[in-house]
Amino acid sequence: MDKKNALRAGALAAGTTLMMLLMSSPALAAIRDDGDDPGKGLSVIDTLGLYVAAPLVLFAVIAGLVMVLDKSHKQQKQS
Repeated sequence: MDKKNALRAGALAAGTTLMMLLMSSPALAAIRDDGDDPGKGLSVIDTLGLYVAAPLVLFAVIAGLVMVLDKSHKQQKQS
């Protein structure tokens, strides 16, 4: 029975993927719209800073604030 379910799931996934590929139209992305005014592209350094360094810095700041403001270590045992 597991083979039958796996085959059914694979066929469903393949059919869904095929339908999505057939329904999408990437060629329309080349046509510029009225009022379209794209800016200049990002350099490699800008891209790495925006998508790698900035999230890492934000994560470090949030983690640091959580560790500094954590009050669970100040709880004393009650006997």
